[in-house]
Amino acid sequence: MRNKCLLISLFCIAFFSSCNQDETDASPIIIDAVQKEPLTTQQVNQAIDNALQSRGNFNWKEASNQMLWSAAYHGNNLITIGFGNSKSDFDRSKSNNSQRLQEELLRIITTYEQQPLSKILVSADSDLNLINVMITKQETIIALRRSKYIRYIEPADYRYVAIREEQMRSAASSSGSSGCGYESQTLNTSDFTTVTPNAKVPWTFYQHNIPSAWSLSTGQGVTIGIIDTGTSPNQTLLGSSFNTGVSSGRTIQKFGVYVDSVWPWSTSTDGPNDLCGHGTSMASVATAPRNNSGMPVGVAYNANLITYRAAANVVVDGYQEQEGVKKAFTALANNSNVKIISMSMGHIFSVGKIEDAIRLAYSKGKLIFCAAGTSTSFTTFVGVIFPAWMPETVAVTGVKEGATIVKCDDCHTGSKVDFTIVMQRAATGKNVPVNSYYNAQTDYVGGSSVATATTAGIAALVWAKNPSWTRDQVLAKMRQSGNFFPNKSSQFGYGNINALLAVQ
Repeated sequence: MRNKCLLISLFCIAFFSSCNQDETDASPIIIDAVQKEPLTTQQVNQAIDNALQSRGNFNWKEASNQMLWSAAYHGNNLITIGFGNSKSDFDRSKSNNSQRLQEELLRIITTYEQQPLSKILVSADSDLNLINVMITKQETIIALRRSKYIRYIEPADYRYVAIREEQMRSAASSSGSSGCGYESQTLNTSDFTTVTPNAKVPWTFYQHNIPSAWSLSTGQGVTIGIIDTGTSPNQTLLGSSFNTGVSSGRTIQKFGVYVDSVWPWSTSTDGPNDLCGHGTSMASVATAPRNNSGMPVGVAYNANLITYRAAANVVVDGYQEQEGVKKAFTALANNSNVKIISMSMGHIFSVGKIEDAIRLAYSKGKLIFCAAGTSTSFTTFVGVIFPAWMPETVAVTGVKEGATIVKCDDCHTGSKVDFTIVMQRAATGKNVPVNSYYNAQTDYVGGSSVATATTAGIAALVWAKNPSWTRDQVLAKMRQSGNFFPNKSSQFGYGNINALLAVQ
């Protein structure tokens, strides 16, 4: 009788234990000898390039177990795991069992890694169904990929761009791809028009009837969130002089979520100040005040502004920058005052955690503009970059001045493009006048970056004119103002926006 009870007890324990386990393939994990050594960074990058050239995109879901493990190996063994009950189960607040799923995945990892949880778990996102973990064994990745609760597994610190630049003997922080610089230039008088009270209107604004639209809307009451490299502490037009002249009754807030450290456990940010210059230019073209300082005015000069320093430069390459962008999108998603988000940065291929954060923002009604891409020496073969190609974002690129639409010298085009902005002079090649990093200094800025920030400003004009509208209504009106509407170009979307038509 005692033996019979013992057998029943053991059966019950086994039964309930199996019910609590994740439904994974329990077959043994056998790795071929040729796949036990990590691929080189050159081999990993070549596989990525092959996918980009043949299909126009790359996703880590397509990578073999060896390739994924190799990329993690070359990226400090850091991996991001997105999990959930389905592909669309990214929002923790809407998941009824996210904690249980997280614990189950961590159990798998600790079992295969033979390490305590303290050495495995780097962080668990409070808003999204994702965790950052340390994984050293290919067997662990294979075991995780068998789980039906895995949405994606990605190397979190594999630096594709830095590796490519190193291969080309170009420093990762060089101006060739970083988009950074504190330069200033004196504006040609032909590149602006002075309007009351003494503000310079960039030439490109007239290409889109923005000054005419100001008679109907200046962006009052609409908040734009800009995710970039921050704003300069030395440019008071984006600080203490934000409310001057005819720009009044609005607010500016600055946040920093970028952690300048190679250590993934580090959480101290380096603050909201721009240490690159790019973010300052984007904030300027979107919202710089209209006053008597004799400096360039922004498109929506009465809109509110929230800026996030999310990365060191415009190429979102590596763990801390991708974490920063994710955090910025999440924070803006959760800010009910924000209607528009603009990001003039990106990556060559998708990043799961950023996709999740963008989908969270989209689910909360935000209108999201992203740059289609500006070429570096090794990305000329890439079409629209990430995240501009996502269906939740609006892709914008830059074109030259002229009767026909021709892309700017370095701008990316493709079927994912929604709008174009004129930002390059046909004769001189000059771009858009902006306020520079330092007070009383100006500069020219171009590419799809400035086109994106300009479009975000136009959206603020439309939404301010129609405050009860939804995101989709604003976007529809902007599309109707495009010079290709009702058609859509295969390379330039709906074309150049007519801001006056969009606000009427």
